[in-house]
Amino acid sequence: MVLLCNVNSWSQQTDSIHISLKNRTKKTSRIPEIKANITPYKPLYMTVGGSGIFNTYGTAPKNATVVAKDKLLSIVKIYPNPVEDQLNIILSIGKDGTQTTIKIIDLLGNEVATLLNERLNAGEQTKSFVIPNRINPGIYFLRVIAGSESQVKRISVL
Repeated sequence: MVLLCNVNSWSQQTDSIHISLKNRTKKTSRIPEIKANITPYKPLYMTVGGSGIFNTYGTAPKNATVVAKDKLLSIVKIYPNPVEDQLNIILSIGKDGTQTTIKIIDLLGNEVATLLNERLNAGEQTKSFVIPNRINPGIYFLRVIAGSESQVKRISVL
C-alpha cells in the first residue's frame, strides 16, 4: 500500500502594490465676481435715536423727503375689504385742483365702473362710494389716478 501525499507549500510573496506619497495640487474653483456698484449692508450699532442693540432702519437719504413732498397721490387706506355694498377710501392729494379718477377694473383689465372723476383739493380726504349692483362677487382692482400718477389696489367684492 502506497500513500501519496501532496504537500503544498505556501510561501509569502511580496506585495505588488506600490504606494507613492506625492503632493497633488488641488484644482481651485474660480468664484465668479459680481461687478456691480452695490454698497454692502452695514447695520447701525447704537445710533442716536436707535432702540436696542441694532437699529435696522438707519437714516433716510436726504432726497427721500423731497420725493415724498412732490408725490401727488398716496392711498392711505381702503376699507372694508372685502366689501359688500359701500367702499371707503382715505387718500392724500399733494396739490390743489388735481384731476382725480377712481375706477373699478376686473382681472382682465376691463373697466367695470367709474366711482369718481373730479378735481380734488390738496390734503387727506375720505371718500365713500356705493358699489353698483351690476358688479358680481369676485376680485377686482381699484385704480386711483391723480394727475400723472396712478396706484392700483386689490379689493374683494362679496
